[in-house]
Order: sequence, then structure tokens, then C-alpha cells
Amino acid sequence: MAPSPGPALLRPHPDHVSPTPGSDLNSPDTSLRSVCVFCGSTAGEDARYLQAAATLGSVIASRGLRLVYGGSRLGLMGRLAESALEAGGEVIGVIPRALMNREVAHPGLAELVVTESMHQRKSEMVDRADAFIAAPGGLGTLEEFFEVLTWSQLGLHQKPCGLLDVRGYYKPLIRLLDHALQEGFIQEAHRRMVLVDQEAIPLLDRIGRYVPPEVPQWIGQAET
Repeated sequence: MAPSPGPALLRPHPDHVSPTPGSDLNSPDTSLRSVCVFCGSTAGEDARYLQAAATLGSVIASRGLRLVYGGSRLGLMGRLAESALEAGGEVIGVIPRALMNREVAHPGLAELVVTESMHQRKSEMVDRADAFIAAPGGLGTLEEFFEVLTWSQLGLHQKPCGLLDVRGYYKPLIRLLDHALQEGFIQEAHRRMVLVDQEAIPLLDRIGRYVPPEVPQWIGQAET
């Protein structure tokens, strides 16, 4: 079977440099340049979710950081991107072709990367980001966040992973993580990888100060 084609690039940005093949994913970043945000493609039942997404996008842009996200114009994803763009930020969307064909992609981004699969989408987002934030969202948001968190646990990267806990949205999840720690299914070092705050500014401050714990690398990137 022929290998699947790589992601298509729409509106490529001249500053983007692809990772060097075979580069060490454990090499620590010297500065925070880009933040990947996972969040819902719907608005949720409380207007504060949309407001929090808007604030997050604006704060990321105001700090001169590049926003990487799922490329949609809908829900929290759309509000996040619009707010970053309005604040003069650079926004890169990464979206599977199937969703692109359904006309949910945001039309005004600096760059829109179109992938052939959901897995390729996540890999592209990981490559382009120095940190990850999950704002409120559904199953897709949770799956994306826990995959990058698991990659950190396995030693594939040392990038910070944070939860934006808008109006306590993630409190049940945080309690579950603490319960898993108490029951011996999560190690203390891995639990500390999850940064949590209710507001965008202090969460980004914590991400900027993050020091990754020393963990062994269990598998290589080619084995994911």
C-alpha cells in the first residue's frame, strides 16, 4: 500500500520551519513561541465559555505567541481564533480534509494545514507547538489533551500541558486524576505534568515557568 500523502498547506507562512528529521524530541525549548489550544467546536451552555476562549486567544496574541488550533470557525474554536486575529496574532489551523470539505474551516488564518487523517492532524499540531492548553470541550478535546499528556509521560516531549478550568469545568476530571494517583495508577511526577488554572494569564505564566520532571523515554516517535 502506498504511503498516505503528507498534509496540504494553505497560505503557508514564511517563518515556519519544519522539524529536522530524526531530531531529539526530548531537547528542551529555550523559549515559548507557540501554544496549541484544544477546545470545543460548540459554544457550550454558558456564555462564559466563549468569553474565556476569547480572552485566551487575545492573551496568547498579546504575548507574541503563535496560536495553533483545530482550524474550525465554529464554537469556542472560532471565538479563540477570531480573538487572536483581532489582537494581531498569528493563527495556524490544522484540520482534516473531511472537515475541510464540510466548510467548517476558518477562512482568515495565516496558514491552514489540511491533513488526511485525525492522527496526522494531532501529530502536526504537536510538531508546531511548544505548549498545550485544553479549554472546555468534549470528547475530541479530552482525547487530544490526554494523547499529548501521555506522550509527555512516555518521554516523547517535555512540553507543558495545561487545563483552563473555566467555572470549574475540569474539576471532576482533576478529582479523577487525583483519585488515580491515590489508587496507584498515576505516578506523582506524571500528575504534576497537568497544570491547572481558572484564568488564561496565570495559566500561561505557569506554562512559561514549567520545569518538566525527569522521566525515561519508553518509545520512539516512530512507534507512536
